[in-house]
Amino acid sequence: HSFSILGWTTSMEDFISFIVKHLVDNPDAVSVERVEKESGRQTYRLHVGEGDLGQVIGKEGKTAKSIRTLVIAAAARKGLRAGFEIVDPERDHESTSEGGVTDRD
Repeated sequence: HSFSILGWTTSMEDFISFIVKHLVDNPDAVSVERVEKESGRQTYRLHVGEGDLGQVIGKEGKTAKSIRTLVIAAAARKGLRAGFEIVDPERDHESTSEGGVTDRD
């Protein structure tokens, strides 16, 4: 799915990646995958490099909450339901149902 912001059309994955790459020390390690749930809800899973998790979460989780708000709002404008997860790099090898830092909506 793509959307337009300020006249710029992009995928949600690229949008999330653009934001996060400007927050972390290792932007080359940033990747975003889209997982479609059975309910039709799109979940975007963010992967970051070692040591960058704290920068993406921010103090008291404020940065992560802000990114999640942007993702949900952008999806809602297209009539879609979306979620956002940040995958802990130390637990990245585990399955999606285990580990990681996830959304709660």
